[in-house]
Amino acid sequence: MEQPHFGRRLRQMRTERGLSQAALAGDGMSTGYLSRLESGARRPTERAIDYLTQRLDVDRSKFDEPASKSLLHMLAIASSSDGMGLSEEVGGLLQASSTEEPALRWQGFWLVAQRRLQQGRLDEARSFLEQAVRIADDLDIPELRCRARTQLARCLRSLGEINGALAAAEEAYRASRGADLSVQDIGAALLALISTEGEAGRLPDARAHADEILELTGEGAGPLAAEARWASATVRVRQGDYAGAQELFGQALDRLASTDDLLLWVRLRLAAASLSLQSQPPLIERAAELLTEAEPAIALIGTEVARQELATLKAHLAHHEGRPEDARKIIESIRREPLRITHRDSIRLRILEAQLMITEGRLSEGADRLREMGEEAQRAANVDLAAEAWRLLAESLTQGRADAWPDARGTP
Repeated sequence: MEQPHFGRRLRQMRTERGLSQAALAGDGMSTGYLSRLESGARRPTERAIDYLTQRLDVDRSKFDEPASKSLLHMLAIASSSDGMGLSEEVGGLLQASSTEEPALRWQGFWLVAQRRLQQGRLDEARSFLEQAVRIADDLDIPELRCRARTQLARCLRSLGEINGALAAAEEAYRASRGADLSVQDIGAALLALISTEGEAGRLPDARAHADEILELTGEGAGPLAAEARWASATVRVRQGDYAGAQELFGQALDRLASTDDLLLWVRLRLAAASLSLQSQPPLIERAAELLTEAEPAIALIGTEVARQELATLKAHLAHHEGRPEDARKIIESIRREPLRITHRDSIRLRILEAQLMITEGRLSEGADRLREMGEEAQRAANVDLAAEAWRLLAESLTQGRADAWPDARGTP
């Protein structure tokens, strides 16, 4: 029997019968112990439960709390608060029982998955989202089917499971268009689809869908319009159109105020900084400016994921600025705690470590690390990331040969 529900039911049944605590306790229990049971301060023993059911002349099932009511209460509290602890309770209750109303369970799985994503606990989030997908299919509600698959696609992409992410994103997009859902649902599905197509190397498809979402959002402002331009900018970077990407990112930043969505406002600046460092040539000053803007807001938000993303980009910036020792120190600080960043960012961090090895004169070790990263990204079907690793490997090997024979032209 769980507290505080047991205590509330005990007090309710006692007062309904007009009994005092002393009258109910009788000779077999102290009133102090009974008082602590009713307040929830003590958990009842089996002996105490048997004694009280006899005194009240009720079956012990009268103390049971209906699971659906408990879940409903927990969801109401958890969805109206920022506390992470409540999502743990909801998650445990969802896993322990399957008798609740399906729509209520869907809401529970969805809420817990969002909290897990905020915490960077991606494997756990995937498990809850997969169950949300199954319930949405049973309910056959287009909005829920689309939203569950859209979020699952994002989660799988963050885990580096590109093929699974692509399948989920395509299903979400078909569901949104087939049921003529809202602009928000169609747009969210498109965003998931564009990002996975880009990483899978399907750039013509990604560009077509990027153009589609730009047309869908038009000249509007707000979160969806900003994310549409962010996604389109990312596609253009992969196509080598750095000027077009910078223009779109500028529009994205202009279309979203920090008061609209502070977390997205931060994510946009981190993404713009990353894009600036990936441009050819890298826009180092622009990246530094964007990270400086984002840092105070990240301190305010306080999520571990955002802090690690900022630190990772600071390490990349230090490398581009010719400060390898600073880059190495930042990476060491990141490595002291569990990584909460996406699989892509984790791979890029390991690529940076390989570049630092090469800078430190450990050419063979750095080249082996780059080769390993390229093979890992290729196995995950992340064509874009694999191409980056192979390019850097080729550059490092070329540079290594040049360093080994600096005056080859003048030797006989």
